[in-house]
This record gives sequence, C-alpha cells and structure tokens, in this order.
Amino acid sequence: MLKLSDLNHCSKDDFVAALANIFEHSPWVAEAAAVRRPFAGIGALFAAMTAAVDRAADEALMTLIRAHPDLANKTQRATGLTAESSAEQDSVGLDRLSDAEYEAFERANSAYRAKFGFPYIVCVRRHTRDSILRDFKRRLPNDAKAEMRTSIAEICRIAALRLDQLVASGDRLPVHGRLSTHVLDTHCGRPAAGISIELTELSDLGQSRVVTRAVTNSDGRTDQPLIGGRPVPLGRYELMFRVGDYFAGRNVPTSDPPFLDRIPLHFSVSDPEGHLHVPLLVTPWSYATYRGS
Repeated sequence: MLKLSDLNHCSKDDFVAALANIFEHSPWVAEAAAVRRPFAGIGALFAAMTAAVDRAADEALMTLIRAHPDLANKTQRATGLTAESSAEQDSVGLDRLSDAEYEAFERANSAYRAKFGFPYIVCVRRHTRDSILRDFKRRLPNDAKAEMRTSIAEICRIAALRLDQLVASGDRLPVHGRLSTHVLDTHCGRPAAGISIELTELSDLGQSRVVTRAVTNSDGRTDQPLIGGRPVPLGRYELMFRVGDYFAGRNVPTSDPPFLDRIPLHFSVSDPEGHLHVPLLVTPWSYATYRGS
C-alpha cells in the first residue's frame, strides 16, 4: 500500500500516476485532486477526488462512464481489462459463469446498451452474481438522466474501494462490512466449541459457491469474521452447522441417527457495509436463530 504521507509530498506527476486508475482510465480526477494537497486523511483525499467529478461537465462524465467495461464480456476480457476491473469482476465470479449465467449477462448488457448507449455500471464487490442480474432489471426502466446519476454514484463506490485498498492512512473509508456468527449450546448452557461451519453463496442460475469454512473456538465464535475487511455482498446465503458431530463428541445422549445432524440457516444480506450477526442456539432436539448486529 502507498502511504498517504508519501502522496502528500511526491511530485504531481507521481501523484497522478499512482492514483490514475482509481477512476477507470480517468487520470484527470487525480490531477484535479493533486492541487489540493496535503490531505489530513484518506477521507479528505477521496472527497477531493469526488469533488472533481461533481464539478465535471456532462460530456466528461459520459466519457468517464464509457471508460468502463461491460460485465462478464468475453471479448473485452480477451483484449484486456485494467488490473482493477479484472480483479473486481473475478471477485464475484464473473470469470467462471455457467452457460446460463453468461447468456443472462449478455442479454442484460445488450438490453441496457440498446436503451442508454453506455455500459451498465455497478460496484460488483458489493454484489453477488444473482443480485447484479436483479439490479439490471431494476434499473432498465429508468430514464437516461437517472441512469447517468446512478452510474456516477456506482463509479464513486468503485473508486472508494480501490482507494481504500491502495492507500494507507490513519483514517479509513466506510466501505467495509462484516458477517459473523456464534453458537451457543443451550442444552449445556455454554458456548459450543469445535463446530464446523460452512458459508455458501446461493445462486438461482449458476452453481452455489462456498465462501469460507471455519470451526468455532472456545467462545463459540470463529477466530475471524466469516466475511470482513470488505463489503458483504448483497445476496442469499446458507450457513451450515455440523452439530451432530459436536454432540456425539461430547457424549450427549441423542437418537441414532441424530435428530439434528446438519443445520442449514438461509438468510439474505441487504446492507453490504453493515454488520450482520447470524447466531445459532442449539440442543440435540431444537435450534433457534435471530438477526444480530
């Protein structure tokens, strides 16, 4: 990562070169921000960059919008995306879609471009594949002015995440969410340690994707958040808890086979920058959950 103090004191050319692609193929944004140095924090730096976008003429904004690639476009990927765009699209699995998903993205991209004349833009790190396709449908009835405003807002979200990943500062941008869990053994009245957990992103068109696996510690929690240090993508998820092995390992009397072996909890994420806590309260014969924070 780059230190903000170094960006504050380097030459203007080095500053622009370092931040040239925070806004896709648009170094003019960094150039406008350079003259407002020094910055007290990354928040002030980002505010200077977004202020430059806010002051830009409509023609410049349209050029900024059109600098972005389509999502999941095989031709554009073959000719080469920016490193940032490639990493962003890969993070949500757009490089490994099912045939049905590719067809759905092609239809959505074509319908959007046919109506508006510019690419559909969304901050993919805040989404799952399914939620992106739902967002396509939600935005398609809009008029061009509304979509232009929405596109710029999404570009600023993309830029915030890129800047947060690139620049080290005492303050941070509010771009991270958190998903956590814990398990309480209400049969014994204690945290449940050693329960295997699997978090899966669910999908309507493609294959569901395992996000992470973990084991609860002595506090009944995972050592790290299930998702942390990034947005928690909008979408539907399953948390699978292997409680049968847990109770068997503690010689708790159960039926054979156990009444509860694996417990799947299905839930949805609607706030990528929020903290969602999904706990499990369990006995060999019952379980409960709730939405924590």
